[in-house]
Amino acid sequence: MKYTGREAVSSIAVQMLLILAVGGLGWFLVATTLENLEFRGVSTGFSFLWRVVSMPIANSWIEFVPGLHTYARALLVGLLNTLSVSGVVIVASTIVGSVIGISRLSPNLLLSKTCGAYVEAVRNVPVLLQLVFWYQLILELPAPRSAFKLAEGIFISNRGIRYPALGDETAVVIAVSTIAVLIIAFVFAAGLQRKGRVRLGRWLSLPAFLTLAIFLPIAAIHFSGHLRTPDVPVLKGLNFRGGATLTPELSALTIGLSIYTSAFIAEIVRAGVVGVPAGQREAAMALGIGPFVTLRKVIIPQALRIVIPPLSGEYLGVIKNSSLAVAVGYPDLFAIVNSMISDTGQAVEGVTIIILAFLTMSLAISTLMNWCNRCVALVTR
Repeated sequence: MKYTGREAVSSIAVQMLLILAVGGLGWFLVATTLENLEFRGVSTGFSFLWRVVSMPIANSWIEFVPGLHTYARALLVGLLNTLSVSGVVIVASTIVGSVIGISRLSPNLLLSKTCGAYVEAVRNVPVLLQLVFWYQLILELPAPRSAFKLAEGIFISNRGIRYPALGDETAVVIAVSTIAVLIIAFVFAAGLQRKGRVRLGRWLSLPAFLTLAIFLPIAAIHFSGHLRTPDVPVLKGLNFRGGATLTPELSALTIGLSIYTSAFIAEIVRAGVVGVPAGQREAAMALGIGPFVTLRKVIIPQALRIVIPPLSGEYLGVIKNSSLAVAVGYPDLFAIVNSMISDTGQAVEGVTIIILAFLTMSLAISTLMNWCNRCVALVTR
């Protein structure tokens, strides 16, 4: 559609007026906020991030000592806590949701109805209520001396989940950094391949990414020298010694969010499988292919084209729901910033940090899922 000279001038004028209006409104809001803060004697800026913080943080993947480290390190602890919870919930809910969604289509009436009841019961109960339920349930578990033993070295008690530790806090940072670099590299390579500058073929596929995401962090930790022999927890006195612990707060948050999200993912997976034309399944059966192989090689690859776009929304929901950690006392990014605002009074800066952090995480998830969608998209000419 081509614009005439008069229409082009009008279009440019309208856009300029819109930009001026939005810019003017933003300037008015910022100027008014700064004026009010100055009137109340509240200092602005992010220099407070380098002050020493005295508040303790219960869960930390890296070393944090109150009275020694700064607010900036406390924010890093909160960010790592949010990322770790979100990552575990996304993986766990995807596995559980996929199994439940496929099981709902089973010809076994008892299995399909049970899975249907699970979905209806879980997704219609508020997530906040579920988190409180799991937290109270974990607190009612037996003490460490009567803990449940799931496997060798893995115990569940009212102190949380105790498991063997393979590395120190530096190993956690190395693993997270390796995965972050891998994601950036894959997205960058996908952009180059889409522009026709490189051809990586199967090296740029989802199975290749998952394989590298598992083995590269292990290799990086091993060559850095932070991989150690398993430190198995042992009961001594009234509590366990050695190993690592998932506290009741972290366990309740992870279990609650995983179960809640899995109900929605189950429906997405079920819709994706149903969306594959019945003729595909019938053709595979006519060729003598078994049900499991048909599901793995015929149904699921085509269902992924339907599943991945709505799945992106669920993953973004996990990132946002992780802020509910404050309800069970888990120190995620939102909880730490909230405490920081109470200590320093830097509310504007604190809210800005939260917005930028969640916006960055959401955009990263969207970019990764868009890349996954392009990998499974049907190529047509």
